[in-house]
Amino acid sequence: MRVRKDALQQAAPAGGLHRPILAPGRNCRQIATAHRASFLVDAESYFGALEKALRGATRSVFIVGWDFDARIQLRPQDGPDAPTLGAMLRHLVENQPDLEIRILVWSLAAVHAPGASIPLVFGAEWEEHPRIHLRLDTHHPIQAAHHQKIVIIDDSLAFVGGMDLTIGRWDTPQHVRDDPRRHWPDGSPCSPVHDLQMALDGPAARAVARVARDRWRRAVGEEVPFMEVEERWPENLAVDFTEVPVAIARTVPGLGGRRGVEEIAALTDDLLCAAERSIYIEAQYFTARRLRKILRQVLSPPDGPEIVVVCTRHANGIIERFIMGANRERLLRSLKRWDRHGRLRVYCPVLDGLEDDGAMLVHAKLMIADDRFLRIGSANLNNRSMGLDTECDVVIEADRAQTGEAIALCRDRLIAEHLGVELAQVRETMQREGSLIRTIEKLNSRSGRCLCPLTIDPGPRHSFPGTRLLDPERPFRVMEWLRAFWRSSFGQEAVSDARDRDRNASERTSRMLPMKSGRRK
Repeated sequence: MRVRKDALQQAAPAGGLHRPILAPGRNCRQIATAHRASFLVDAESYFGALEKALRGATRSVFIVGWDFDARIQLRPQDGPDAPTLGAMLRHLVENQPDLEIRILVWSLAAVHAPGASIPLVFGAEWEEHPRIHLRLDTHHPIQAAHHQKIVIIDDSLAFVGGMDLTIGRWDTPQHVRDDPRRHWPDGSPCSPVHDLQMALDGPAARAVARVARDRWRRAVGEEVPFMEVEERWPENLAVDFTEVPVAIARTVPGLGGRRGVEEIAALTDDLLCAAERSIYIEAQYFTARRLRKILRQVLSPPDGPEIVVVCTRHANGIIERFIMGANRERLLRSLKRWDRHGRLRVYCPVLDGLEDDGAMLVHAKLMIADDRFLRIGSANLNNRSMGLDTECDVVIEADRAQTGEAIALCRDRLIAEHLGVELAQVRETMQREGSLIRTIEKLNSRSGRCLCPLTIDPGPRHSFPGTRLLDPERPFRVMEWLRAFWRSSFGQEAVSDARDRDRNASERTSRMLPMKSGRRK
């Protein structure tokens, strides 16, 4: 598909038609240049590129994740004799005398995540080396998760996105049903899974390395000096972007008196509001409360952007299905009422045309707006990722026509994969129709590989009970919850009386305490 001349002008800030959207200090930490960037679709491509990069590491490897399982094979296509990740990491440090490997995993992964629990808690044989350091991250509020998915090679190459190095993640773009290479450690088959990752080098990789170091320092207490940059781009890894500005955005919950960082929440708002022609989203969860107001504003005008959401048909597990699933349907019922101009479509990708039996897990976290912004990372479109969990996203902005075309190509590759058609068909249809929705509907066979419209049953408009406990927007504060309970039980007057009693008690206590001089230790 050729990008229309007016679209290219709109994608280029140099034309002066758009105000800047990416703003360090508001919706990102910083903007840095990536000399090269690669858009990695599904774990076969990511794990293959990572395997090559790890074998080239000489000084430092940072692995930061929600989960980690050393039993996985990065290249199961090589057969049962392919090395496990743990064996490969041990081999690397034994053959590279200056290599240090640091692995940081969420402390509760041993309970909640699918990977093996015992090695995370008690260690494993492959870890028994003085230059392999595996630590559990306990530096987070109650109920929060460390959710970033980052790998840094020699401070010169960064992988960031939605994929952890754990079981149940490997798959190919073909998502073959009952693929024998896609299995759990006990040999039972894994369901198909779709996910995304980005590879970056140059100053952008160093900016992501800074995020990983910050997390390691807070969790472990160790300051790790930066390395000099060297060439670490994996051999034969295709380059999708060159010399592009990349914004690094974070969510870091407040803890111990430190204010939280909510760059990703602001980024979500800004990208959705800035879109003029199309918004393409792939999301594991689609439940964030802030989406209601923003998307209502986006859908209300008659000439606003088309919105296509690709998500999983059913959430994993009973709790997720009844909390995340119910709240997603509640949000979509609201959006359907506001979609008076027919610009919203929500699909689930399936393998055999059957919405319930053939659906795959969409684990990706992606947003593409107007062929102008491509955002990928660890943050879901749920409440937790906006202010409670630790997240890291990267955003590529189209600063010139070539970059806008590359962003459109990434989107079209995904649509071609989900529809089971050739990329050329998607691009030709997109050029002819001039519409994302009409392109999908023209090519959607509704049999075999296809995007099945998500059916939404009638139901309540309010949040599902338990949402504030399982999908809160910010760290849980006991006193705030007690005051909310008191207010709902006894009314506002009782709350005011309680606050007056607290204030009087505090004043009495301060008068009784002796004055102290000097700095507090």
